[in-house]
Formats: sequence, C-alpha cells, structure tokens
Amino acid sequence: MAGNVPEQMLEALRKLLAEAKKLAASSPKKNEQLEGCIDKAQALLDGGDISIDAVTKLTAELSALVKGAGGEDGKPAGSSVQKAAPAAAGRTAPAASAGTGPDKKADAAAPEVSNKPVQFTDVKPDAYYYEAVQWAVQKGIASGTTETTFSPDQTCTRAQTITLLWRAAGSPAPKSQDNPFTDIKESAYYYNAALWAAERSIISGPAFKPDDATTRGQLATFLYRNAGSPAVGDKSTFTDVPGDAYYAKPVAWVAAKGIAAGTGEGMFSPDTACTRGQIVTFLYRAK
Repeated sequence: MAGNVPEQMLEALRKLLAEAKKLAASSPKKNEQLEGCIDKAQALLDGGDISIDAVTKLTAELSALVKGAGGEDGKPAGSSVQKAAPAAAGRTAPAASAGTGPDKKADAAAPEVSNKPVQFTDVKPDAYYYEAVQWAVQKGIASGTTETTFSPDQTCTRAQTITLLWRAAGSPAPKSQDNPFTDIKESAYYYNAALWAAERSIISGPAFKPDDATTRGQLATFLYRNAGSPAVGDKSTFTDVPGDAYYAKPVAWVAAKGIAAGTGEGMFSPDTACTRGQIVTFLYRAK
C-alpha cells in the first residue's frame, strides 16, 4: 500500500523513472549504477508497500544519478523532471536529497538561490515556520519536495538534517576525506556534510545511522555543538530532560537562545522526531 505517500511524490518518481530509463537506453556507455537505481525504483513502485521515506530516499538517489549522467549542464536532453522530484530535505534535484548526489564532488548541491517569495500550497503565511521556509529556500539551504509543496510535517533523517546544517554553514569542504563512519559510503549525497560535521565534533562514529529520524534532542545537540558547545548557565528545567542526558545542556542552550521552546506542560519531547518545518525553523533562529 502507498499509505500516506502523497500522489505528487509518487508521480514525480514515476516521471523521473521514465526520464532515467530514456537516458539509460540512449547512453552509449553502460551505467550500472543508474540501471541499478532504475530497477530499485521500478520495484518500489510495483511492490505496493511504499513509505514516504523510501520514496524520498530513492527519488533523491535517482535524481542525482540522472543529473550526473546528463550533459555539461547536468541535465539529460529534454529533461523536465529535475525540479519536480521530491527530495529528502529539499528538492531532489541534487538539492541533496535536498540536493543530493551520489558523486561526492557534486553531492548535496544546494538549490538555486532566489530572493523571490516562495509560494508553497502547504506553507501558509500564518504558519510558525513560514519565514524560516522562505529563508531556507531563498538561501539555497532547502527546497520543496515538489514544485508546489514543502512538506513541512514530513520527518527528516539524520543525513538530511546534517546536510541542511552544512548548507546553512555555507557548504564548507571537509579538511580531510578520511571517513570515520562504517555506514556511510563515499557515494552518499551527504558524504561531505557528514565529514564536515565529524570534524566539528557535531557527530561522531563509528555509526552515523543516516536513515534514522532526527529527534528534537539530537537537533538541539547538533546546533549546540556547531556553536562550539558554549557554557550554559542553568540546566534545562523541562521535566522530560534529565540533568545527565547528553542533550541536557544543548536543550537548555536552545531554550535560552529562543531557538526552541517546549512542547507544552513543561516538556521538551527530546525523543520526538523532527519535521522539516521544525528543522528549518531551528536553523533560522540559530543563524
């Protein structure tokens, strides 16, 4: 069952799959990576058991491969789906899954920067994340999951979150290509973002668990460490944040800075998965 996967996401994947098949058929050289991804996408669509995370992840991978196999401008001839493909933390036109590419040299390319207001059908002007979404898109940090939607309530993975944090920092190149993680391949769209984050002690190995959802406690910790782990006067007063939790100081810091507030009734909900709307809002307030 496709479950709660929006039809727009499925349609975008179908169009991208058709483009990929056309490209693979016309290519004079065999592209095993692209053909393998085509097979996975077809199997996903034919299988019936489809999730948003699976569609998002595969769309990001396929979009990046299609772009990488294209011409000088990175687009296959006649391509019309690059901007429509959903992405993991932004539009997948290697907007790393938010703009992601399997080639680390082109990976996580940021979405195009624009000063124009962005209109998404699922981001209303009165939403708490409205300004944050505008900022993230205009700065090339994130993009929509389709041409008309941002999917603010969609859960973000750790890989997507680190990619967004990396882009917000200006997409700096890691100082070394030494990979401390056992579960990150060099071809991953988030490869450089993860190496950069590891160098800054934002994340550590040996397992990164890129496909796990980012929790509120983890996001607070990422931001706190990215800021240099500054001193915190008082520990968190949230009833669900133990004083000895790894995220206790980060939560106290983001609360003191006005980056994040509680979820009600004196709670922070540190184990709750973060949504795209929440993550861009945290980043916006932390800038």
